[in-house]
Amino acid sequence: MSTTTKQRAGIVGVPPLAVMELLATPEFEIFDLDEPQGKIDIESESPFLPRVYCGVLRTVIANSIALQPDIIYIDTGPGKCDCAVHTAIVLEDILPNCAIVRTKNTDAVDFATPLCRTRMNLFEKMSAITASIQHPYSYKALPSCLPTAGFWGVPPRDFTILNLFPDTTHIYGWARCMENKTPDNIELEMHYNPDIPTVFFAQSFCAKTALARHLAAKHPYGLYLDCDVTAGNSAKAKIQAFLELSAT
Repeated sequence: MSTTTKQRAGIVGVPPLAVMELLATPEFEIFDLDEPQGKIDIESESPFLPRVYCGVLRTVIANSIALQPDIIYIDTGPGKCDCAVHTAIVLEDILPNCAIVRTKNTDAVDFATPLCRTRMNLFEKMSAITASIQHPYSYKALPSCLPTAGFWGVPPRDFTILNLFPDTTHIYGWARCMENKTPDNIELEMHYNPDIPTVFFAQSFCAKTALARHLAAKHPYGLYLDCDVTAGNSAKAKIQAFLELSAT
């Protein structure tokens, strides 16, 4: 019986498919450091990143401190953000026993976006999309639904805002690029449906807030919204009112 201990591998962003295939072996236990992992206090990152960093990268630092992975693969290319470059430097200093491997995902093979277009609870749908980074060959046969609303943007740190959307919501923006495994595909990221009410979302302090606000202004039924670590009652009320009024 083997007593080999699994290596704890953290991922940030969407690493190239070649990296994920490397990690998809019994030798590794994978942690998505972008997402909250259990009851880890995000404030543990406060000595290392300024408050003007988005809640996702602050979560990356908090998770890394708590989980102490053996290796972290972090996308520092155009498919993530410039702040990830600096976060990698911080991680190297605060985790001396962890190998920080910088990647640049320029993959161009389309994996399609059946999850983004199928009928499903939006919380569950977004969770499946983030999980699909580790299981890229799943969900191929899902049927599309006729959309009644749109969510454009990145997966929020606080998934509870997704419970406000109908099951017939289609996902656009970087989250759609995420499922397609092409995070650097700006044309796909900018795609939206002008015929359905769409919330254009980005984490507060993320550079993608510029594109979210720009596209929301162009959209005939668009709402721009940004939230920091958690979504407060004001943000949730905006979404709820917007969707209810758009449906009338």
